[in-house]
Amino acid sequence: MSEHRIALKNAGRIDPADIDDYIAAGGYQGLKQALQMPPDKIIYQLIQSGLRGRGGAGFSTGMKKKFTSEASCILLECMRYIVCNADEGEPGTFKDRIIMEQDPHLLVEGMIIAAYAVGAEKGYIYIRGEYHQSVDMIGKALETAAEHGFLGDDILGRGYSLSIEIKLGGGSYLCGEEFTLLESLEGKRGYPRIKPPFPAEKGLFDMPTLINNVETLAHIPAIILNGADWYKSIGTDKSPGTKIFSISGDVKNPGYFEVAMGTSLMELIFSLAGGIKAGKKFKAALIGGAAGTFVPESFLNISMDFDSLQQKNAVLGSGAVIVMDEDKSIPAMLHSILRFFAHESCGKCVPCRVGTRQLIMLLEKIMAGGLNVKADIDALLNQSEIMAATSLCPLGQSPVLPIKSAVRHFRKELEQPN
Repeated sequence: MSEHRIALKNAGRIDPADIDDYIAAGGYQGLKQALQMPPDKIIYQLIQSGLRGRGGAGFSTGMKKKFTSEASCILLECMRYIVCNADEGEPGTFKDRIIMEQDPHLLVEGMIIAAYAVGAEKGYIYIRGEYHQSVDMIGKALETAAEHGFLGDDILGRGYSLSIEIKLGGGSYLCGEEFTLLESLEGKRGYPRIKPPFPAEKGLFDMPTLINNVETLAHIPAIILNGADWYKSIGTDKSPGTKIFSISGDVKNPGYFEVAMGTSLMELIFSLAGGIKAGKKFKAALIGGAAGTFVPESFLNISMDFDSLQQKNAVLGSGAVIVMDEDKSIPAMLHSILRFFAHESCGKCVPCRVGTRQLIMLLEKIMAGGLNVKADIDALLNQSEIMAATSLCPLGQSPVLPIKSAVRHFRKELEQPN
């Protein structure tokens, strides 16, 4: 099978540092068209397209913009913000980095259109601090976009002004969570906030704020140019468009692949990624990164979209697919995941701070074997569910997904780890 590229249409085909190359490939045409439309028409078109957030949650992108544009300010001085979440820290995920380094102007164009739609005057791109090349490429793109009149005051003579700055993440996985990201942007320690209110109502500096993922913004110019019906013709009814999958692990050709939503896991692994390396058999895949779900061989024909996976108690998440061959240990992989969450916990709430370490101790007890392994597995499940119900932010809620899926599909291996 072949890819269907929208967000990656220019990757590897143009010089990402040359704005003229981007313009020659049709770049900024979507922005020019958008600036001739009333903002509410842009939002309506995005709602009609069915575009859903590509950061993991899958919420309607158009509705998110609608809420932000309609939010009233609690202060006399009202200012709307737009924030691009480029703090890509989910293990196994590298899709946003490709967009920023191979087609930075596409991100910038999508962000300007989104900002115009919600009436934002100021924008921030919050980039993972370790992504040095991404920072350089986005910085150059912002500079040249301003030189060509696509950013700054009175953009293209249409009376709309916008400035965008880059902010670097401090290395915390938790800052990929939107409330923690906002705290970091405000110069505070990266702690989560209690919600509601949500960012669309009370976000950065207590102002209405639109937060979108890199991949989400990269879809917007094409939707404006080609229309909602065109976009809806790709993918599935409830998950239109394309998705970038980051495939790694025990495959012959690891990498990033953009395909129509609804493509099967089998096609991703065995067609695009070349199948399992060294002639070994497929055992499992971890879909969605560390905060994702383990799936067995019986899931290979599943449709890779938000709703099909949800119906099977799995998640699409960021689109990471970590493939495991027949020799890999599910308990060992789960142990690595739990250690990761324990290390990345901010410590603000007790259920996460203490709970992540209790999960590790329980799993290590299971891996050591003994007479009470079955009871220990049940305790592991129970502890993860308590954490999910009582933690302040998604980090403390994340371990329940890999734990429940590992127990559901690989319980025998957990009961006999050696």
